[in-house]
Amino acid sequence: MTSSPQEGGSGFTGAAARLITLWALLGGCVLLLVVAMNMVSIVGSMFGAPFPGDFEMTEVGVAVAVFAFLPYCQLVGANVSADIFTASASKRTIAFFTLLGSLVALGFALLLIWRMYYGMLDQKEYDYTTTILQFPHWMAFVPILLSLGLLALAAVVTLMRDARALSKG
Repeated sequence: MTSSPQEGGSGFTGAAARLITLWALLGGCVLLLVVAMNMVSIVGSMFGAPFPGDFEMTEVGVAVAVFAFLPYCQLVGANVSADIFTASASKRTIAFFTLLGSLVALGFALLLIWRMYYGMLDQKEYDYTTTILQFPHWMAFVPILLSLGLLALAAVVTLMRDARALSKG
């Protein structure tokens, strides 16, 4: 079920939608910076001066950007769905499965927050860094954890929306 992120434009859901949309746009900016860095590196390599550590920063930047898009995908219902199984189902059945999907998304977000937090602590404790730039791995976990927190928030918003839709029949 796709819906506008501005649905319920005021109050808790409106503020959450605006925050999640802004975060996704920031993720898009990170991705654009990765593309620009790669262009500079390619052009520079033609003149014998590539951008050092471009592969490392591409890896970090793309990971951060992908996680930044997850909350928005949840909010607007752009996640993968198997419509073939619900093509002939009633609206109430579809609403139930949508609600179940939001509940699974919330559980998934909370599980990932828990495990990624401890992964970040391990990366920091063992002082893991990238090879060329010596960029600390744990720093990439910070925006990823924020993204997962926003994914949990988006799941709560969609869970509330789906519960209302199911109760209305």
